[in-house]
Amino acid sequence: MPFFIIFILIPFIEIYVFLQVGDSIGIGTTLFLAFFTAVLGGIIIKYQGMATLQAVQNSLRHGQAPMAEIFDGFCLVAAGATLITPGFVTDTIGFLLLIPAVRTLIRTTIGKHMEMRSMHDINIDPDNPYSDQRDIHVIETEYTRVEDEDEHKP
Repeated sequence: MPFFIIFILIPFIEIYVFLQVGDSIGIGTTLFLAFFTAVLGGIIIKYQGMATLQAVQNSLRHGQAPMAEIFDGFCLVAAGATLITPGFVTDTIGFLLLIPAVRTLIRTTIGKHMEMRSMHDINIDPDNPYSDQRDIHVIETEYTRVEDEDEHKP
């Protein structure tokens, strides 16, 4: 069914809407509007994508899982894909995905139907001292210093 919707139904709807808009405002204006929405959407996605990337970095810097930011990134990718697709229906979907409140609504709706768990909640055995997750910032390692032979030559 998703194949039918994506590759058959949506293109027919797009062609119908495109023809109706072309009859109303003219084909030249319709083509310009389709091109303009793609360019405008690309500019907005660029700035929102950079802001989302900074938010991911801030979350990671504070030791938090950037789940909301990653979801926003996926929504921005979907918005970009729909905005470069010529048509007004897909442009409407793309611009809706650019609105943070819409993304939050979608995220909370999906979140109600899914259970999210972090990696720290999985496989913790209270009888095993090595599975204790209280001190997750300690990393043990061994190293050997290797001198470059060229450093010692005059």
